[in-house]
Amino acid sequence: MFTPFRLVLLVLLSVACLVKAQYEPVTDFFGRQGSSHTNNWAVLVCSSRYWFNYRHMANALGMYRTVKRLGIPDSNIILMLADDAACNPRNKFPGCVYSSSAKTLDLYGDNIEVDYRGYEVTVENFLRVLTGRVEPSVPRSKRLLTDDRSNVFIYMTGHGGNEFLKFQDSEEISAFDIADAVAQMWEKKRYNELFFMIDTCQANTMYSKFYSPNVLATGSSVIHENSYSHENDRDIGVAVIDSYTHYVLEYMEGINKTSQATMQDLFDTYDPDKINSHPGVRSDLFPRPLRHTLVTDFFGGVAQAEVLPPVYAAPFSNISAVRNAEADEDAEEDGITDFAAIGALDSEPFLAALAKGPESALGAPLARNARTWASSGIVLLLVGWIASRR
Repeated sequence: MFTPFRLVLLVLLSVACLVKAQYEPVTDFFGRQGSSHTNNWAVLVCSSRYWFNYRHMANALGMYRTVKRLGIPDSNIILMLADDAACNPRNKFPGCVYSSSAKTLDLYGDNIEVDYRGYEVTVENFLRVLTGRVEPSVPRSKRLLTDDRSNVFIYMTGHGGNEFLKFQDSEEISAFDIADAVAQMWEKKRYNELFFMIDTCQANTMYSKFYSPNVLATGSSVIHENSYSHENDRDIGVAVIDSYTHYVLEYMEGINKTSQATMQDLFDTYDPDKINSHPGVRSDLFPRPLRHTLVTDFFGGVAQAEVLPPVYAAPFSNISAVRNAEADEDAEEDGITDFAAIGALDSEPFLAALAKGPESALGAPLARNARTWASSGIVLLLVGWIASRR
């Protein structure tokens, strides 16, 4: 037989279970382990000119298509193409760029935004993009507008050697230059985590000088080793993609926005026999285990949110400040000091919240609490009435 005490205890346990079931998903979402970033950016660079370097443009466009497909918008992608193979007079397929002889996918298409093209692709412009030290006249679409909650993916392809990469066959960027630029980014809080990928000869030497935290890097070949093209096309007349990038993109085709594949899974697919070189990975500067780092943390759109403490009085601060200033002026004129006002709470936010009810930032929790207590009170009254009837 249920006594009134047992009935009340049963009701309270039921309410507690309902509250827990309601808030557990929210707690799990914000308390989950993993990257703490809130936005993703990509910087994709093809540093080679001329028709015979067609494959380098296809490399960069293949990465561009992949990060867009996985959710990074054009507004968060900086694409630098040193040449325009799509409009080259030698191109048998005007306006198109293909990465395979089957020509099943046009990488150029009609939905592409090139931010830096031709002679705009220079070492200076690349370093300015990374560090944010651009001229005031540079439009927002050409700026890397990252912050300390941004995960940044940098991909570079072209001709290189031991600790250098050529730009436009006229200048070079060194491993020291890139390392110092990343260090500036860290000091200026321009990234949360950074993933650097490069496909060139002796590529792994380009990340050997990194010294900034939260940096993960990979490359296509070790020192004194070349990186090779994957496939030639007889119609186009040149190689259409590099081997390392081809196999990375092939793996990425199996990834979607909700994939749980990790960076370690990606690196495990590296096969020197297929790639014809020995790709490398540097993770000593990266704090998280690669098994717990999702591929989409760098290649995909983010689904994470940052919770900030509410500022209840923000919308009314100007009004209160004006009224307080007017009151102070009147008091000074009358020679009166209002000691009671010192340290007192401003009633404007509370009155406005009560007037707006659930629509305001303060009224919403007050309304929720009122509903909760009202429901609990009704249940307890019903339980007490039933108990008294027995």
